[in-house]
Amino acid sequence: MEINQLTIQVFDIEKSIEFYQKLGLNLIVRSIPTYARFECEKGNTTFSLHQNDKCNNENGTWIYFETDELDKKVDDLILKGFKFEEMPNDKPWLWREARLKDLDNNQLIIYHAGKNRQNPPWRII
Repeated sequence: MEINQLTIQVFDIEKSIEFYQKLGLNLIVRSIPTYARFECEKGNTTFSLHQNDKCNNENGTWIYFETDELDKKVDDLILKGFKFEEMPNDKPWLWREARLKDLDNNQLIIYHAGKNRQNPPWRII
């Protein structure tokens, strides 16, 4: 099996569409007032939003977007007005990450792991 589609709940679908387009995702389905789907910049994964009036993401969902040029991507997003909670930094798990929240308190991690995503030195063989 392979994950090729991820859907999260959002309160305001229109504002969330704007947010994720500004983040760099390509809108491919707009089924207002309840649904939108995006293509990621790279690969075959799609990402969608489902409107929920009772959306209460107190803790939110954690969503990872990988890029080969993390620092450049973060710089570009800052120029677009995004506010990061954590700037790019190297993690002990051998990934470089930056973090921000979306409009519904979902944690977005923009990162680069390269081979360490699937093959860290401590991988179980």
